[in-house]
Amino acid sequence: MPSALPDTLPRSAACPGSPAAQYRAARALSTALAAPLSEADAALQSMEDASPAKWHLAHTTWFFETFVLRDHVPGYSRFDERFAFLFNSYYEAEGARIARFSRGMLSRPTLVQVADWRAHVDAAMEPLLADPALAALIELGLAHEAQHQELLLTDIKHALFQNPLGPAYVDAAGVRSPAAAPLGWTQNPGGIARVGHDGSGFAFDNEGPAHRVLIEPFALADRLVTNAEWDAFVAAGGYRTAALWLADGWGWVQREGVSAPLYWHEGDHFTLAGWQPRDPAAPVAHISYYEADAFAAWAGARLPTEFEWEVVAQAADPAAGNQLESGGAAPAMIAPRGGGDLFGDCWQWTRSAYLPYPRFKPAAGAVGEYNGKFMSGQFVLRGASCATPRRTSRASYRNFFYPHQRWQFTGLRLAQDR
Repeated sequence: MPSALPDTLPRSAACPGSPAAQYRAARALSTALAAPLSEADAALQSMEDASPAKWHLAHTTWFFETFVLRDHVPGYSRFDERFAFLFNSYYEAEGARIARFSRGMLSRPTLVQVADWRAHVDAAMEPLLADPALAALIELGLAHEAQHQELLLTDIKHALFQNPLGPAYVDAAGVRSPAAAPLGWTQNPGGIARVGHDGSGFAFDNEGPAHRVLIEPFALADRLVTNAEWDAFVAAGGYRTAALWLADGWGWVQREGVSAPLYWHEGDHFTLAGWQPRDPAAPVAHISYYEADAFAAWAGARLPTEFEWEVVAQAADPAAGNQLESGGAAPAMIAPRGGGDLFGDCWQWTRSAYLPYPRFKPAAGAVGEYNGKFMSGQFVLRGASCATPRRTSRASYRNFFYPHQRWQFTGLRLAQDR
């Protein structure tokens, strides 16, 4: 039987408190998210895009051991030299690593051994947490861990979905959304806008430099598209009408036999609490860029650009909305549930290609591989999801995925020209 999440989750957001307290809370959140999993659950890898939960716990530990302890503590001895090969992700500068599709073959080290490694690294990190010279690198490590906390949840959801028994990650009842309000629009006159991270507080390198863009007048929907609205798209033959689709998207639909969002089956959908009745008022989730673009065409609208989304979000509260944890409270069920907030529920596809900003330069060394080398063939998503730790949420944050991917909590918010 699945267990429930703890009654409270350690708050990972950049909340008041010492750097040491923030580090401990972020690391404890990963442990709490893995608590409902068995040893077998934690080793599952359902596809190459996903990783086992145990690997996420280990890789985030590898990050601190490699880039902080190894590089900045003279004489530091690794917990296990072999782990550097097993838990590097894609850092070419760090040498050879296990093939991504083979991560699910790692029955050893055990979950207990990974927990011991985490404890070892955390103890070694303690004397460094107040060092101002390392503050930026440690904050990068915590932001990296927050990303893997979300991936842990979306990856285990995809893994459990493969089981015909429909097992749940947590034992929780579905939460019904309030009735969706009629779709409204936030008007923007356009003009020259300043976008990107302005240099105050933490941001990933791909969020800057801040720069100016010209934006034409537009309107952004005041809520996400709902399951009921997507049902209407399906009933109207949306997945059978080639004229609505980009050429690559139509080829993907035909090749993969796609006829609904991922995890849909008749009136139900698969959630982290197992199979549940689908809530018509909740935002639709687990859709690809191709699907989002086709729906927008069917609805007589379009997807926003990432900069249109950002100029509206600059006036919004990034801590609002349905995100993973708020002030330590554990969610009853990690799923979209609607509302008018710009952040939360689902990551929102934009029509913007994931490309570097003007004057962008990757960071020096291996950490420079974090974002820049992926700026090809992907699209930007904005906002946050129900599985996003609040540390991640800010107007300038740029998520990115390939257009066919949909195992994340991805949804859409429509835009129109004005």
